[in-house]
Amino acid sequence: MLKRFNKKWIIVLTSLLLITAVVFTACSSAVTTTTPQPTSTTQVISTTTPSTTSAVTTSPTTTLIPTSTTTQPTSTTSTTTPVITSTTPPATTTTSSLPIVPLNGAGGTFPAPLYTSWFATYAKLTGVQVNYQAVGSGAGITAITNNTVDFGASDAIMTSTQVTAAQASNGTLLTIPTTMGAVAIIYNINGLGNYQLKLTGNVLAGIYLKSITNWDDPAIVALNPGANLPHSAIAVVHRSDSSGTSYIFTNYLAQVSKQWSTQVGVATAVNWPGDVGGSGSAGVSVYVQDLTGSIGYVELAYAVQNNLAVAQMQNSSGTFITPSVASASAAADGVTLPANMLVMITNSSNPTAYPITGFTWLLVYQNQKDQAKGQELVNLLWWILTSAQQYNNALTYPALPASAVAIAEAEVNSMTYNGQALHHN
Repeated sequence: MLKRFNKKWIIVLTSLLLITAVVFTACSSAVTTTTPQPTSTTQVISTTTPSTTSAVTTSPTTTLIPTSTTTQPTSTTSTTTPVITSTTPPATTTTSSLPIVPLNGAGGTFPAPLYTSWFATYAKLTGVQVNYQAVGSGAGITAITNNTVDFGASDAIMTSTQVTAAQASNGTLLTIPTTMGAVAIIYNINGLGNYQLKLTGNVLAGIYLKSITNWDDPAIVALNPGANLPHSAIAVVHRSDSSGTSYIFTNYLAQVSKQWSTQVGVATAVNWPGDVGGSGSAGVSVYVQDLTGSIGYVELAYAVQNNLAVAQMQNSSGTFITPSVASASAAADGVTLPANMLVMITNSSNPTAYPITGFTWLLVYQNQKDQAKGQELVNLLWWILTSAQQYNNALTYPALPASAVAIAEAEVNSMTYNGQALHHN
């Protein structure tokens, strides 16, 4: 019986020990699972950044370094890039990757002093070199037609034949105004001293038609009483090249002289009745400086730079006006500007306007075939129409009227590459 009793208690004790062991093990497990572990924290972080899971898991100590991509700008940018790409115009998203390329242009000598200054400033600001050849408006039209330059420059309105030729293979050609200018009548007369010569349109036309040949002609004397006009021949100097300045000049003469309109007409190159031809505005300036008794026509900047005497011209109101920034600017006042900006403003009805004034334009193709060139060209044009206008007056060119700028900006905004808009920077 004792043996049976002992055996029974042995079984009971054994059972109690087993139960105690199970309870102890369960408690130990409960404590272990509720204690925060570095590994479990790392796993939570890694679930939000799949690309860094392996690095964090194999090196738990990196969780102490604040490099979690969930809190870094780089991670935010990468996750939102597709959204930015889908809502930004393609030309803008690719602009930063485009190389800086030089631009080449050719054309009128009329705006050359201003363009030279502009492009030097632009190169300093942007690093973009703009190479401009002042070869005359006719040559500029030919160059853009042949697609040998990125832009042409002209002070003349192209003929329908020229427009057709230019657009035949390259598409729509834009005419973007950049500035205005006065065509000054320069002269070299001995004995006149500080007296400023006065001329009317009819008398100026008579001089260039060679019907008035001496400085003391009664028609000139009547306009300049008391002036010491010599009895000497007038040496008439004109442009020998195809010139926008000649276009403005002949456009004016055709308006004030019926004889000029019928016998000579309006063009960048005409059959001049006589005397000396100079290449470019610079060439005309040199001839007038060197020839005593001479007369010529150049953009006002050339007269100022070469310290040449300029005549007062009688405008349509009967007032004698000296060419200047203010009197040239007045010529555009009240003028209705067309969408293509091709308008002549000679012989203005404004009583304060200088009568021989005109716009000058850059000629560019609406659809650009080279993306890098097209982008640089759009940036340059926008800069010209906005920031660059502040430099005009110092070089005797008026700033564009606000109405002209608005039209020109619309033209620039229409430029494309492969059908996609080119947005200025």
